Amino acid sequence: MPAEALEVRNLRKSFEPGKPDPPMVLDGVDLSLARGELVTIIGSNGAGKTTLFNVIAGTLAPDRGQVILDGEDITWRKEYLRARDIGRLFQDPHQGTAPDLTIEENLALVYSKATRRFPLALALHKKERAYLIDTLAKLDMGLETRFKAPVGTLSGGQRQALTLLLATLVPPKLLLLDEHTAALDPVAAKKILALTVEISAAHGITTLMITHNILSALETGSRTIMMHKGRLVMDLRGEERNGMTVEDLLERYREQVKENLDADRLIFG
Repeated sequence: MPAEALEVRNLRKSFEPGKPDPPMVLDGVDLSLARGELVTIIGSNGAGKTTLFNVIAGTLAPDRGQVILDGEDITWRKEYLRARDIGRLFQDPHQGTAPDLTIEENLALVYSKATRRFPLALALHKKERAYLIDTLAKLDMGLETRFKAPVGTLSGGQRQALTLLLATLVPPKLLLLDEHTAALDPVAAKKILALTVEISAAHGITTLMITHNILSALETGSRTIMMHKGRLVMDLRGEERNGMTVEDLLERYREQVKENLDADRLIFG
Protein backbone atom coordinates (compact mmCIF):
# COMPACT_ATOMS: atom_id res chain seq x y z
CA MET A 1 0.00 0.00 0.00
CA PRO A 2 1.50 3.39 -0.98
CA ALA A 3 2.55 5.75 1.80
CA GLU A 4 0.84 8.71 0.17
CA ALA A 5 -2.97 8.66 -0.10
CA LEU A 6 -3.04 11.48 -2.67
CA GLU A 7 -0.40 12.72 -5.08
CA VAL A 8 -0.87 15.63 -7.47
CA ARG A 9 1.98 15.97 -9.95
CA ASN A 10 2.70 19.05 -12.05
CA LEU A 11 -0.98 19.93 -12.56
CA ARG A 12 -1.54 22.64 -15.14
CA LYS A 13 -4.87 24.08 -16.25
CA SER A 14 -5.88 27.05 -18.38
CA PHE A 15 -9.34 28.12 -19.48
CA GLU A 16 -7.85 29.78 -22.58
CA PRO A 17 -5.68 27.00 -24.01
CA GLY A 18 -5.78 28.35 -27.57
CA LYS A 19 -3.94 31.54 -26.69
CA PRO A 20 -0.17 31.86 -26.88
CA ASP A 21 1.18 31.77 -23.32
CA PRO A 22 -2.35 31.51 -21.79
CA PRO A 23 -2.95 32.49 -18.15
CA MET A 24 -2.69 29.39 -15.98
CA VAL A 25 -5.33 28.72 -13.33
CA LEU A 26 -3.16 25.86 -12.09
CA ASP A 27 0.51 26.40 -12.80
CA GLY A 28 2.53 23.29 -12.02
CA VAL A 29 0.89 22.23 -8.74
CA ASP A 30 2.69 19.45 -6.85
CA LEU A 31 1.05 18.15 -3.68
CA SER A 32 1.05 14.95 -1.65
CA LEU A 33 -1.02 13.95 1.38
CA ALA A 34 -0.32 11.15 3.81
CA ARG A 35 -3.08 8.72 4.65
CA GLY A 36 -5.47 10.21 7.22
CA GLU A 37 -3.96 13.70 6.99
CA LEU A 38 -6.25 16.75 7.26
CA VAL A 39 -4.83 19.68 5.28
CA THR A 40 -6.35 23.16 5.03
CA ILE A 41 -6.04 25.37 1.94
CA ILE A 42 -6.28 29.16 1.90
CA GLY A 43 -5.82 31.83 -0.76
CA SER A 44 -7.54 34.84 -2.29
CA ASN A 45 -10.18 34.66 -5.02
CA GLY A 46 -8.73 33.30 -8.25
CA ALA A 47 -5.88 31.49 -6.51
CA GLY A 48 -6.98 28.17 -8.06
CA LYS A 49 -8.31 26.39 -4.97
CA THR A 50 -11.65 25.21 -6.38
CA THR A 51 -10.10 24.45 -9.77
CA LEU A 52 -7.64 22.16 -8.00
CA PHE A 53 -10.58 20.38 -6.34
CA ASN A 54 -12.41 20.11 -9.67
CA VAL A 55 -9.41 18.46 -11.32
CA ILE A 56 -8.92 16.05 -8.40
CA ALA A 57 -12.64 15.17 -8.41
CA GLY A 58 -12.75 14.78 -12.21
CA THR A 59 -15.12 17.69 -12.90
CA LEU A 60 -12.35 19.25 -15.01
CA ALA A 61 -9.59 17.60 -17.02
CA PRO A 62 -6.08 19.00 -16.58
CA ASP A 63 -4.02 20.26 -19.51
CA ARG A 64 -1.05 18.42 -18.04
CA GLY A 65 -0.11 16.47 -14.93
CA GLN A 66 -1.36 13.54 -12.89
CA VAL A 67 -3.75 12.79 -10.04
CA ILE A 68 -2.84 9.62 -8.14
CA LEU A 69 -5.12 8.21 -5.44
CA ASP A 70 -3.87 5.31 -3.32
CA GLY A 71 -1.21 4.53 -5.91
CA GLU A 72 -3.65 4.51 -8.86
CA ASP A 73 -3.46 7.09 -11.64
CA ILE A 74 -7.01 8.48 -11.86
CA THR A 75 -6.17 11.51 -14.01
CA TRP A 76 -8.53 10.46 -16.81
CA ARG A 77 -11.04 8.44 -14.78
CA LYS A 78 -14.64 9.63 -15.18
CA GLU A 79 -16.04 11.78 -12.37
CA TYR A 80 -18.85 9.36 -11.50
CA LEU A 81 -16.31 6.56 -11.05
CA ARG A 82 -14.11 8.71 -8.80
CA ALA A 83 -17.17 9.52 -6.67
CA ARG A 84 -16.93 6.01 -5.19
CA ASP A 85 -13.63 6.98 -3.57
CA ILE A 86 -13.91 10.77 -3.25
CA GLY A 87 -16.47 12.54 -1.05
CA ARG A 88 -17.12 16.25 -1.56
CA LEU A 89 -18.96 18.98 0.33
CA PHE A 90 -19.68 22.44 -1.05
CA GLN A 91 -20.34 25.86 0.42
CA ASP A 92 -24.06 25.59 -0.32
CA PRO A 93 -25.67 23.24 2.23
CA HIS A 94 -28.39 22.48 -0.33
CA GLN A 95 -25.93 20.51 -2.45
CA GLY A 96 -25.34 16.86 -1.69
CA THR A 97 -28.85 15.90 -0.55
CA ALA A 98 -32.24 15.26 -2.15
CA PRO A 99 -34.48 17.94 -0.54
CA ASP A 100 -37.82 16.27 -1.29
CA LEU A 101 -36.77 13.00 0.32
CA THR A 102 -36.70 12.44 4.08
CA ILE A 103 -33.54 12.05 6.15
CA GLU A 104 -34.21 8.30 6.23
CA GLU A 105 -34.60 8.12 2.45
CA ASN A 106 -31.40 10.09 1.82
CA LEU A 107 -29.49 7.76 4.14
CA ALA A 108 -31.11 4.71 2.56
CA LEU A 109 -29.94 5.78 -0.90
CA VAL A 110 -26.34 5.97 0.29
CA TYR A 111 -26.69 2.60 2.03
CA SER A 112 -28.18 1.08 -1.13
CA LYS A 113 -25.21 2.19 -3.22
CA ALA A 114 -22.75 0.95 -0.62
CA THR A 115 -24.39 -2.48 -0.27
CA ARG A 116 -25.14 -2.65 -4.03
CA ARG A 117 -28.84 -3.29 -3.51
CA PHE A 118 -30.84 -3.20 -6.72
CA PRO A 119 -33.09 -1.40 -7.26
CA LEU A 120 -32.01 1.44 -4.95
CA ALA A 121 -34.05 1.16 -1.78
CA LEU A 122 -35.69 4.09 -0.03
CA ALA A 123 -36.22 2.15 3.20
CA LEU A 124 -33.83 0.76 5.76
CA HIS A 125 -33.74 -2.54 7.57
CA LYS A 126 -34.55 -2.36 11.28
CA LYS A 127 -30.92 -2.73 12.44
CA GLU A 128 -29.72 -0.17 9.90
CA ARG A 129 -32.37 2.31 11.01
CA ALA A 130 -31.43 1.90 14.68
CA TYR A 131 -27.72 2.32 13.89
CA LEU A 132 -28.29 5.47 11.82
CA ILE A 133 -30.61 7.08 14.36
CA ASP A 134 -27.91 6.50 16.98
CA THR A 135 -25.30 8.01 14.62
CA LEU A 136 -27.49 11.06 14.00
CA ALA A 137 -27.96 11.52 17.76
CA LYS A 138 -24.16 11.69 18.19
CA LEU A 139 -24.09 14.70 15.85
CA ASP A 140 -26.11 16.56 18.50
CA MET A 141 -28.05 18.52 15.86
CA GLY A 142 -31.54 17.18 16.61
CA LEU A 143 -31.60 15.14 13.39
CA GLU A 144 -32.49 11.88 15.12
CA THR A 145 -35.89 13.35 16.07
CA ARG A 146 -36.60 14.35 12.45
CA PHE A 147 -35.84 11.04 10.77
CA LYS A 148 -39.05 11.18 8.71
CA ALA A 149 -38.77 14.91 7.89
CA PRO A 150 -38.00 16.08 4.33
CA VAL A 151 -34.42 17.32 4.12
CA GLY A 152 -35.67 20.57 2.57
CA THR A 153 -37.19 21.53 5.95
CA LEU A 154 -33.86 21.39 7.82
CA SER A 155 -31.78 24.40 8.84
CA GLY A 156 -28.53 25.09 6.99
CA GLY A 157 -26.43 23.66 9.81
CA GLN A 158 -28.56 20.53 10.12
CA ARG A 159 -28.43 19.99 6.39
CA GLN A 160 -24.65 20.39 6.20
CA ALA A 161 -24.25 17.98 9.12
CA LEU A 162 -26.37 15.45 7.23
CA THR A 163 -24.37 16.04 4.04
CA LEU A 164 -21.16 15.41 5.97
CA LEU A 165 -22.61 12.17 7.36
CA LEU A 166 -23.76 11.07 3.88
CA ALA A 167 -20.30 11.76 2.43
CA THR A 168 -18.58 9.70 5.13
CA LEU A 169 -21.15 6.99 5.93
CA VAL A 170 -19.03 4.74 3.76
CA PRO A 171 -15.63 6.34 4.46
CA PRO A 172 -14.09 7.64 1.21
CA LYS A 173 -10.39 7.49 0.39
CA LEU A 174 -10.41 11.27 0.07
CA LEU A 175 -12.75 13.98 1.36
CA LEU A 176 -12.80 17.39 -0.38
CA LEU A 177 -14.38 20.24 1.61
CA ASP A 178 -14.92 23.40 -0.46
CA GLU A 179 -15.65 26.15 2.10
CA HIS A 180 -18.31 23.88 3.57
CA THR A 181 -18.95 26.14 6.59
CA ALA A 182 -18.91 29.51 4.77
CA ALA A 183 -22.69 29.81 4.33
CA LEU A 184 -23.51 28.95 7.95
CA ASP A 185 -23.93 31.22 10.97
CA PRO A 186 -20.90 31.27 13.32
CA VAL A 187 -22.40 28.83 15.85
CA ALA A 188 -23.38 26.27 13.21
CA ALA A 189 -20.06 26.74 11.38
CA LYS A 190 -18.09 26.01 14.54
CA LYS A 191 -20.13 22.88 15.19
CA ILE A 192 -19.79 21.56 11.63
CA LEU A 193 -16.04 22.17 11.71
CA ALA A 194 -15.73 20.23 14.97
CA LEU A 195 -17.79 17.37 13.48
CA THR A 196 -15.57 17.40 10.40
CA VAL A 197 -12.40 16.99 12.46
CA GLU A 198 -14.02 14.31 14.63
CA ILE A 199 -15.39 12.23 11.74
CA SER A 200 -12.22 12.52 9.64
CA ALA A 201 -10.08 11.39 12.57
CA ALA A 202 -12.43 8.58 13.62
CA HIS A 203 -12.36 7.02 10.13
CA GLY A 204 -8.81 8.00 9.18
CA ILE A 205 -10.10 9.89 6.12
CA THR A 206 -7.55 11.86 4.11
CA THR A 207 -9.07 15.35 3.92
CA LEU A 208 -8.44 18.57 1.99
CA MET A 209 -10.38 21.57 3.29
CA ILE A 210 -10.63 24.97 1.59
CA THR A 211 -11.49 27.69 4.09
CA HIS A 212 -11.78 31.49 3.98
CA ASN A 213 -10.93 31.75 7.68
CA ILE A 214 -7.17 32.10 8.12
CA LEU A 215 -7.16 31.48 11.88
CA SER A 216 -9.28 28.35 11.42
CA ALA A 217 -6.90 27.18 8.67
CA LEU A 218 -3.95 27.47 11.06
CA GLU A 219 -5.75 25.67 13.90
CA THR A 220 -7.44 22.82 12.00
CA GLY A 221 -5.67 19.64 10.96
CA SER A 222 -1.90 19.26 10.82
CA ARG A 223 -0.91 21.32 7.80
CA THR A 224 -1.86 24.54 5.98
CA ILE A 225 -1.26 25.26 2.29
CA MET A 226 -1.57 28.68 0.66
CA MET A 227 -2.23 29.12 -3.06
CA HIS A 228 -1.51 32.21 -5.17
CA LYS A 229 -2.17 32.55 -8.91
CA GLY A 230 -2.35 28.81 -9.47
CA ARG A 231 0.72 27.90 -7.45
CA LEU A 232 1.41 26.58 -3.96
CA VAL A 233 3.38 29.35 -2.27
CA MET A 234 3.36 28.06 1.32
CA ASP A 235 3.21 24.63 2.96
CA LEU A 236 3.14 25.06 6.74
CA ARG A 237 3.42 22.16 9.17
CA GLY A 238 4.99 21.07 12.43
CA GLU A 239 6.47 23.60 14.83
CA GLU A 240 6.55 26.31 12.18
CA ARG A 241 2.78 26.14 11.80
CA ASN A 242 2.03 25.60 15.50
CA GLY A 243 3.63 28.88 16.47
CA MET A 244 2.33 30.93 13.55
CA THR A 245 -0.15 33.78 14.01
CA VAL A 246 -2.34 35.34 11.32
CA GLU A 247 -0.01 38.34 11.32
CA ASP A 248 3.01 36.05 10.84
CA LEU A 249 1.32 34.38 7.88
CA LEU A 250 0.44 37.69 6.22
CA GLU A 251 4.03 38.88 6.62
CA ARG A 252 5.37 35.63 5.17
CA TYR A 253 2.98 36.02 2.25
CA ARG A 254 4.25 39.53 1.55
CA GLU A 255 7.83 38.26 1.60
CA GLN A 256 7.08 35.32 -0.70
CA VAL A 257 4.90 36.93 -3.39
CA LYS A 258 5.98 40.57 -3.01
CA GLU A 259 2.43 41.87 -2.55
CA ASN A 260 -0.29 42.08 0.08
CA LEU A 261 -2.88 39.36 0.32
CA ASP A 262 -6.15 40.17 -1.42
CA ALA A 263 -8.43 40.03 1.62
CA ASP A 264 -11.73 39.81 -0.29
CA ARG A 265 -13.91 37.26 1.56
CA LEU A 266 -11.06 36.22 3.85
CA ILE A 267 -11.60 36.25 7.61
CA PHE A 268 -8.64 36.82 9.91
CA GLY A 269 -9.96 35.60 13.25
